[in-house]
Amino acid sequence: MDLHIELGSVEGRRAGLERALRDAVRDGRLAPGARLPATRRLAAELGVSRGTVKSAYDQLVAEGYLTARQGSGTQVAALPAVSQDAPEAASRTRAPRFDLRPGSPDVGTFPAAAWLRALRRAIATAPSLAYDYGDPRGRIELRTALSGYLGRARGVIAPPERIVITSGYVQGLALLTRVLDGGEIAMEDPGLPFHREVVRRGGGSVVPVPVDERGACADGLGDCGAVVLTPAHQYPTGVTLHPARRRAFSDWARARGGLLVEDDYDGEFRYDRQPVGALQGMAPGHVVYLGTASKTLGPALRLGWMVLPPHLVDAVADAKLHSDHHTESIGQLALAELIGSHAYDRHVRACRLRYRRRRDQLLHRLGERRPVRGIAAGLHALVEVADEKEAVARAEAAGLAVGRLGDHWHAPDAEGRPQGLVVGYGTPRERVYPEALEALGTVLDGLGQ
Repeated sequence: MDLHIELGSVEGRRAGLERALRDAVRDGRLAPGARLPATRRLAAELGVSRGTVKSAYDQLVAEGYLTARQGSGTQVAALPAVSQDAPEAASRTRAPRFDLRPGSPDVGTFPAAAWLRALRRAIATAPSLAYDYGDPRGRIELRTALSGYLGRARGVIAPPERIVITSGYVQGLALLTRVLDGGEIAMEDPGLPFHREVVRRGGGSVVPVPVDERGACADGLGDCGAVVLTPAHQYPTGVTLHPARRRAFSDWARARGGLLVEDDYDGEFRYDRQPVGALQGMAPGHVVYLGTASKTLGPALRLGWMVLPPHLVDAVADAKLHSDHHTESIGQLALAELIGSHAYDRHVRACRLRYRRRRDQLLHRLGERRPVRGIAAGLHALVEVADEKEAVARAEAAGLAVGRLGDHWHAPDAEGRPQGLVVGYGTPRERVYPEALEALGTVLDGLGQ
């Protein structure tokens, strides 16, 4: 192994080597268990005698910084952990017994075998230039595969030349905010606070758009240049944007030259009827469609896509170039292979069945006791309660982590607003999910009506 060591110019060579190694262990630059170079090799690299290195090693072994065993060489010892000054700090950061927070899929269902096959085929056939810097819009293989998939599965008009690959939805939203040069951007209320912060940090100002039982309202958009919508399964209410509202937003965009930003959140997971097609198909010249593999495969892949109106493609590609040049290529090639072989479709269908069973279990356990909303699609449901602060406190005491509707309003904790728990059913593993629902049901049973 290579080892960067700087010997002091004032102290002796042995003392300088001891100090440098001791500091590296203390600072964590040399991790516990790391093997040190053989004495002969380190002596040659540092220009000192082998005896000097051996003496330094022996001294640090005696001090407990290193360990040495015959046949195993010299390694960094495991130093004792620093004790907690406040025991309650550990309890505050302890992982919940059951995690029912929304926003994540069951990552245990990641199709590792299918992904590995796709990755092998992609690497075996990839040209050498695939390992060089690439097009900021993304690999043409993935853009072509997505063009076909989005057209047939989501009703999106997506020529490959109008697709830009990103590292996820957040990057797509940030790039758009930059291209639009800030300005007023309307976002659903309630909605995800983190996405509002992305827009604000990109220089935009956020205007709330009320959401009711028919989805976001198209009235009162004023001078907004863009509206961000989650029409398939609104987060966190779970409502699907009504057809009349879809037409109203499309008409607004055409009449005002505005832009609709469609977050196709949970678009693949609809349970009680056929999936609702993407809004983009109604006004492709005025809609930016954003999708990702985060819910279907896993957030760790960091693969997303934007389908852009023609007039925005060059500007977004330039912003992407100056953001991170391009999204990593090997994962793009693997996903293109996964889509092209239809293994992606098979995986999505299997997940849809699995999540529908979980949704049905949630309704069976909780639906008879509390109104449960937003259950036609997606990976979360909204459970109505009279006092969500009390409900969250009781849930935490029972080792449950859940979301809180009040955290999603543009003006949190305003009086007179509906209250509820945002319950995700994607994260828990299959074997513990029934127990998690039982624990949540017990918490809700203990609440007043």
